[in-house]
Amino acid sequence: MLIIKEKLIRTAFILAIITITYNVVEGLVSVFFGINDETLALLGFGVDSFVEVLSGIGILHMIYRMKKAGINDVPTRDKFERQALKITGTAFYILVIGLIAGSVMNIVTGSRPETTIVGVIISILSILTMYILMSWKLKIGKQLNSDAIIADANCTKTCFYFSFVLLASSGLYELFGIVWFDIAGSLGIAWFAFSEGKETFEKAKSEELSCNCSD
Repeated sequence: MLIIKEKLIRTAFILAIITITYNVVEGLVSVFFGINDETLALLGFGVDSFVEVLSGIGILHMIYRMKKAGINDVPTRDKFERQALKITGTAFYILVIGLIAGSVMNIVTGSRPETTIVGVIISILSILTMYILMSWKLKIGKQLNSDAIIADANCTKTCFYFSFVLLASSGLYELFGIVWFDIAGSLGIAWFAFSEGKETFEKAKSEELSCNCSD
């Protein structure tokens, strides 16, 4: 039983590393094509991927503490994790301001994306990847009865939702060529980012780990 639990914690640690690595690659590709194709929704999605990396670093540190503690769960956040949450929350708010400002600028200047096909491809890949990671983390979290790992799964679920917003806006723009779809997508991402920023700061105020498996 001890060996099985240690293996599960090790798997959760590897999944956290995979999540960070994927978000870095996704962020680089999304920002590059977001700028080149002038699609604000894809650019915002890419920047969000980098914000998720910050969050992922805090989660990786949390699971690392679980490894050091043996099979015991981590009931509270330490100083490093709370500081990481504050930085992540601030980054979310900066992203919100940037997306709103960019949307207003695009409306005023009449700027429109050349294509959003890359956004469609990236969002589909992200949906598949995040669903697999989310399901795997949630399964491990339940097997270990670990709030820490289930909280990690719920963070991955956020990326999953972001991907659907990008898919809808990019797909509709590619089909109909109406610039408002790209703007709506960027504002949708901004709304999610604001909600995540607010929730992140609330988590940073408390040392307690809390999560809801049904979220």
